[in-house]
Amino acid sequence: MKAAVLTAPGRIETVDNWAEPVCGPHDVIVEMAGVGLCGTDLAVFHGNRLTPGTPWVMGHEGHGRIAAVGSDVRDRQVGQSVVIEPNYACLKCADCLTGLTSACPHRAIVGLNVPGVLAERVALPAHFAHPVPDGLTGADLAATEPYTVARAAVRRSGVTAADRCLVVGAGAQGLLTCLILARLGIEPVVTEPHPQRLARAERLGATPDDGRTGFTYVFETSGHAPALRPAVDRADPGATVVLVGLNPHPLPLTTDDVVRRQLVLRGSMIYDHPGDFAAATAELPEVRPGVVIEARFPLDQTQKAFAGAGERAGKTWISIGCDPDA
Repeated sequence: MKAAVLTAPGRIETVDNWAEPVCGPHDVIVEMAGVGLCGTDLAVFHGNRLTPGTPWVMGHEGHGRIAAVGSDVRDRQVGQSVVIEPNYACLKCADCLTGLTSACPHRAIVGLNVPGVLAERVALPAHFAHPVPDGLTGADLAATEPYTVARAAVRRSGVTAADRCLVVGAGAQGLLTCLILARLGIEPVVTEPHPQRLARAERLGATPDDGRTGFTYVFETSGHAPALRPAVDRADPGATVVLVGLNPHPLPLTTDDVVRRQLVLRGSMIYDHPGDFAAATAELPEVRPGVVIEARFPLDQTQKAFAGAGERAGKTWISIGCDPDA
């Protein structure tokens, strides 16, 4: 079958002789329709995050239709349209048993420590293939996984319609956070240097940064360390700062900053199984998160899709064999 594989940093090849997946008794085979790209994928592409080896199948934000089910699977059927939850928690460790599957130390992370989904067919544990209603666009389905990430961050934050929110960054996570906050009745202020991304955030209900202060919530989605301190300085005492973007550098904050102003720092890592994905997929017909997507490429143009993804104002996705929008 065809697959898009990383052969060296910055180089992806589309091959047509990749091995077919094997369906275990608790698995499903999904005929892939599309895969979205995110910052993690680009980090792998550029060699900033290492994979177990090459060639390596890329991608994790996938959707498609079930083509086969394992012998012990009872709650998934051939032909169902599904989105893939690409973090397979063990569901047995202490973190999983408390419901914090996002912290599972045994997680299989699709595209990082297990092969990705940029292929015509993939095998995965059945419970991590979430059925979705027909009639959604491929773009909506390609944006479901990042939408779930943003939705989990907002859920964990405790934000209410009465809060004043600043969103740092208008990449995919910033845009989706703005979309979700606007649905809660909040008009978030967004800070973003890229004018086209800022314009997209405005279309989703955000207000451009005008220098105001007094925020009760700050959502840091950019992962750009120098952007955090100026944003925190504009928050009210007692504000909650939600950290979504990943960055390896020390925070530009001191304990004096946090304690004297009584700030709450809340990290939000992906989502928890199964509740976050189930809630997100139920909302898809109303939310339509595909509004954050800008560009679509076929599988044989995966190299081009990856090479330019970081410069596009919106998200990029790759359509594959059973893409309903093709």
